[in-house]
Amino acid sequence: MPVRRVRKGYNGEVTLFYGVFYLMRTMMRTFFAALVLLVGLAVFVNPATAAGCYFHSLDVGYVCDSDPAPSIFIEPQPFPDSPLERATYARLKDMINVYPEPTTEIAPVRNVGDGFLFATVQAVEVHNGKTWYMINLGEWVQEQDLILVDDSEFTGFEIHAQPERPFGWMIVDFWYSNEPGTEPVPGALKLPRYTFFEVYDAVEASDGWIWYDIGNGRWMRQTYVSLVDVNPRPEGVGEDEQWVEIDLYEQAFAAYEGDRMVYAGLISSGLNRWPTHEGLFQVWDRQYTTKMSGAEGKVDYYFIEDVPHTMFFDQDIALHGAFWHDRFGYKHSHGCVNMPPRAAEWVFNWSAESRSDLWVWVHTSEPEEIFTHYDPQENFAGP
Repeated sequence: MPVRRVRKGYNGEVTLFYGVFYLMRTMMRTFFAALVLLVGLAVFVNPATAAGCYFHSLDVGYVCDSDPAPSIFIEPQPFPDSPLERATYARLKDMINVYPEPTTEIAPVRNVGDGFLFATVQAVEVHNGKTWYMINLGEWVQEQDLILVDDSEFTGFEIHAQPERPFGWMIVDFWYSNEPGTEPVPGALKLPRYTFFEVYDAVEASDGWIWYDIGNGRWMRQTYVSLVDVNPRPEGVGEDEQWVEIDLYEQAFAAYEGDRMVYAGLISSGLNRWPTHEGLFQVWDRQYTTKMSGAEGKVDYYFIEDVPHTMFFDQDIALHGAFWHDRFGYKHSHGCVNMPPRAAEWVFNWSAESRSDLWVWVHTSEPEEIFTHYDPQENFAGP
């Protein structure tokens, strides 16, 4: 049966581990179940630092290494001078007026119209008991005319050694199964979106989908996850040059120095109506922040100020941070490659002093290639 390639289902540790605990024979079964659930949830939320564990018996439970090897997957630390730490973003409501001062007693300087409109808050002031926000010099809007937004907390990982196996993230909240191609069992943990895992086995199940063992015999269908795997550098990229792989099928990216992967995470590329073009490109312009707009006069009109860490590589198509949504792992853009803001900042700063312009390789992977790249007996050893 051919593997289905319909992209991701409804919505889309480093092995999945459980915390250190020992259960004695005298403990009540109900306490055992509650403890497994609580510890398991804690580990799934922050998996990269967990120890290696294995199931000993029903009486003992899970036993974990007391001195686990350090993880190669490290969450990046904020840059000391990062503008992202100071930025406050807002979505402007449709048809609101913008005033030169924080008062409605004078004529507005403009009306924003309607569309997908975002700005950066520059200052806040209370005038006559009402709160006003300055979005640009000499441009003020009332508090009720905008909605403050939080950018995504997802960052991806710095990678401190070459990964031995594929890895990835949940892109939808879902429960694991104990066997490929089966429904989740009662009591299975619901893994939250952005849970990180490594792949320890892969099979094509009877339902036609690829299922992945994400650790300790927990299986997840391909439609609920996005994967990253090590790929050789494209022809034309030097052995010591920096490049970024954009995988349109998995909606994921990886940054490389020559053949070594150094960072990975999720992206949102162009929707089918505005596809991100495949090919090998080089960044030709870089901007710390820039304005982006498009589809003027149409229902999908957008005007976004201060788009952070923008790297143009295919005419007006760019890698850039996206603070206005948290749909990473799914297509969402008008053609650009949206990245979580801190991931875009990392790539921007990492490649700033590149000996050549940053290479960008955009392609569509084939999920069934996992069966040709890896021998389950040789490569998928693990929990």
